[in-house]
Amino acid sequence: MTLAQAPHGFLSPTGVEIAFLLVGLVTLGAALVTVTTRQLVHAALWLVVALGGLAVEYLLLTAEFIAWVQVLIYVGSVVVLLLFGLMLTKAPIGRSPDADSGNRPAALAVAVASAVALVWVVVDAFRTTWIDLDGPAGGTTKVTGASLFRHWVLPFEALSVLLLAALVGAIVLSRKNKADAAPAAPGKEGAR
Repeated sequence: MTLAQAPHGFLSPTGVEIAFLLVGLVTLGAALVTVTTRQLVHAALWLVVALGGLAVEYLLLTAEFIAWVQVLIYVGSVVVLLLFGLMLTKAPIGRSPDADSGNRPAALAVAVASAVALVWVVVDAFRTTWIDLDGPAGGTTKVTGASLFRHWVLPFEALSVLLLAALVGAIVLSRKNKADAAPAAPGKEGAR
């Protein structure tokens, strides 16, 4: 038996598994910096790193279509929409004292409880589920498109309406009142 044919276990990971772990750690670190930084623009940029890391994870799982959807929709659209919202609402660019409410211990407790509950639900739901490796590939465009347009049309459209409402709200908030922007009367300016 050659080395390539030898079964690998937990203590002998492949290069893809090592890359998956390293990219996962970078993505986790970027996500933590996203939620802990006090600068809103830096948080949005760290979100780009975290979402890009997820796209790389999808590539390592050989789900190329999902990886490009991640890049185009989330990194390309959602983060750009978030940055436009920050710019249009005149959010502070530097450190923001409003970004920290002093509820960090309560927020950490809720985050840990939510993570434990999510992991418990997912492990419990998929405990006896096995992936059929001989069947059609799960990350192909055909399978993903069939699943998206059969089961996920309504949430997908609801998300698009939500993003459109966020963009319209940012535009409305960015507009000045007409009274503030009204030009001065020409007669008063010429009297000087």
